[in-house]
Amino acid sequence: MGHPSLTLTQFVVKVHSRCDLACDHCYVYEHADTSWRGRPRTPSRAILARTAQRIAEHARTHGLSTVHVVLHGGEPLLAGPAGIRAAAEELHRALDGVTVLDLKIHTNGVLLSERFCDLFDELGITVGVSLDGDKQANDRHRRYADGRSSHAKVLKAVELLNRPRYRHLFAGLLCTVDVENDPVAVYDALVALDPPRIDFLLPHATWDAPPPHPGASPTPYADWLDTIYARWDAAGRPVGIRMFESLQRTLRGESSLIESLGLTPADLVVVETDGTFEQADSLKTAYDGAPVTGMDVFHHTLDEVLDHPGMAARRQTVDDLSAACRACPVVTSCGGGLYAHRYRTGDTPEDTGFDNPSVFCPDLKALVHAVEDRETERIRRDDAWPSATAEDLAAFDDLAAGHGSADTLDELAHAQQLAMADLLAALRQRTDLGVETDPPARAAWELLDALDTEAPDALDTVLAHPWTRSWGTALLLGGGAGSIVTAGLAELAAAASLLARRPDPVTVPLRSTPRGGLLRLPGLGVVHLTCTTGTAEVTAHDEEFTVRAGGRELRIGWGEGIDSPSPLWHPVRLVELPGWTVALEDTDPLRTAWGSTVADRLAPSAAKDWAEDLAAAWDVIDSRVPAFAPALAAGLRSITPLERRDGHPASLSSRDAVGAVGIALPESPEALALLLVSEFQRVKFRALQDSCTLAAPVAVHLLGPIEDAYAQLAEAAFGPMADRAPSAPSGFTTPAGLSALGERFVRGMRGKAAHS
Repeated sequence: MGHPSLTLTQFVVKVHSRCDLACDHCYVYEHADTSWRGRPRTPSRAILARTAQRIAEHARTHGLSTVHVVLHGGEPLLAGPAGIRAAAEELHRALDGVTVLDLKIHTNGVLLSERFCDLFDELGITVGVSLDGDKQANDRHRRYADGRSSHAKVLKAVELLNRPRYRHLFAGLLCTVDVENDPVAVYDALVALDPPRIDFLLPHATWDAPPPHPGASPTPYADWLDTIYARWDAAGRPVGIRMFESLQRTLRGESSLIESLGLTPADLVVVETDGTFEQADSLKTAYDGAPVTGMDVFHHTLDEVLDHPGMAARRQTVDDLSAACRACPVVTSCGGGLYAHRYRTGDTPEDTGFDNPSVFCPDLKALVHAVEDRETERIRRDDAWPSATAEDLAAFDDLAAGHGSADTLDELAHAQQLAMADLLAALRQRTDLGVETDPPARAAWELLDALDTEAPDALDTVLAHPWTRSWGTALLLGGGAGSIVTAGLAELAAAASLLARRPDPVTVPLRSTPRGGLLRLPGLGVVHLTCTTGTAEVTAHDEEFTVRAGGRELRIGWGEGIDSPSPLWHPVRLVELPGWTVALEDTDPLRTAWGSTVADRLAPSAAKDWAEDLAAAWDVIDSRVPAFAPALAAGLRSITPLERRDGHPASLSSRDAVGAVGIALPESPEALALLLVSEFQRVKFRALQDSCTLAAPVAVHLLGPIEDAYAQLAEAAFGPMADRAPSAPSGFTTPAGLSALGERFVRGMRGKAAHS
């Protein structure tokens, strides 16, 4: 059975089934499951090839833009350079031209060497290392079988990854929580190693084999993690910690970054060294054979794996959780905890299973409340707009009333520029793709720095492209190999260089598509090429620009392809109206974030229909709701055409694509005018959140109904229309949890509604 909406995007491929350490908290060798004893130490080349083919098949069927593969064990470095090369080469071969491969390896680090790092650099493999803190903390569990410490060798591995030559390979540190260790000492030891990210993991346990609970506290794990949270926050959050970031996100109503928190469906499968598909390794802690699916890479597709009852159970919604979880006020944040941690052996077979809260339930609940309290207190401390003048507040009140001037929208755009600059700085720090690393990354950063000095307007234009921010945000939240980051940076630099007519060539990695290679020039368009991989060299000239790729040179005039079909160059079309110029964005591959209803490249006749309808809709706005026109003209820069489908939204917008909307062209200009104005209300409201704090992070979910009411203000301004009855403004109560500015905004909306 196929799954149109359910997919697997994360794959753990075991390249060795044994380990050179004897960690006593290891779920593979020290817990209930013993299946490792009967498996081959390494997979055959045939298994690796078939695994890669299955992943490619799944990615092609479901149109996946990226797949994430972790080479794992046991200890994967025991496979040796040849074994790891075989796995990586098969994956690259199968996925080339199908999807982007984000390839990682997770290791205990004791065997890491320059030879391995050179191999990882060649094959685009980033490296995560397990380390439980300082020597005392790490030696408590992570020792050799004869009792020797592994700590010194792991520190040497991290030191190697921190060398400028290899820093871009460093994915982060993974630390298993032991509440008998000093949390401050553990945190300080890890941060001192300057990792790009830290993952804290609760030790695997079940109701049958509960975790240690030393001391008198009923929530020792929450206490331990909260101590680290406080130190991390006081230090300015110098490193990404995915557990804490996930709690912040789920408290805002967003998705978690990790499987053990939140309600995001599990999308991971494991391939063992014998080619069998298994569920997550964490299930090995429950009972012998718990992860087994009975399927393998030679006889079963990944869609068939998705149909396995165990996989379905791990995709539970809140309605499928235990009764205790459903009744819990923090369920959307903890999500019932990790699935394996819910296991309990009951008095009867019917009572045995995973229909329970997590064995860490009290700790999870306490930790969620602790983070909620700390984030609320932080907003109370910071809830101010210290530079606000009377003019600023007047502009704020004008926005709250539903309108906003062009000057106000310019101020919001400036705030977005600052947010984008912060995002790039964070991306640069997180990935450490600086002047000391690989040549493509160095070239991209150096060109961006040069453009910031020589052609700041051109660079600002490209950075303001709506999908630039969504690209950067996705990378910061989800990681990504250095090659993926470098490609995006090079695309930005090339587009800005072309806008500035800078004559120096820029090298840009191509994106692989089923049709061939794609050169993405954000905000300008795309070039379709026959070569499927490699790079293109882009150079600006006075009357044209050139693209060299695959031994071929293309000369493309600046106006080519705007009004007529062009087989290779698909520029972004601009619709120029009196007082408003807007792009019809039907080229950028990142626009697919709107979902499956995104329209393909418009035919010239369809583009003409859009231009004519936009002109007519602009006349409707100017005549019926003129107060909304200045802000829309100043702030709405891009429209992505959507397909009209029953059951799908007629319009869309996103916090991470400010300045853009997606619209399915309606039947009349009047209906289009209403969609433009009401959806742009949402854009304005989200842009405002870059300038000031409207609610504490734990109360951000309250902003959704306020945003809906803000859109309804615009709809009500149109009055009755034949095509669509406007929604009545609603939701004008002032909920607890808003900041002072949030309360002021709601009062302004309420006053406008009262006089409408």
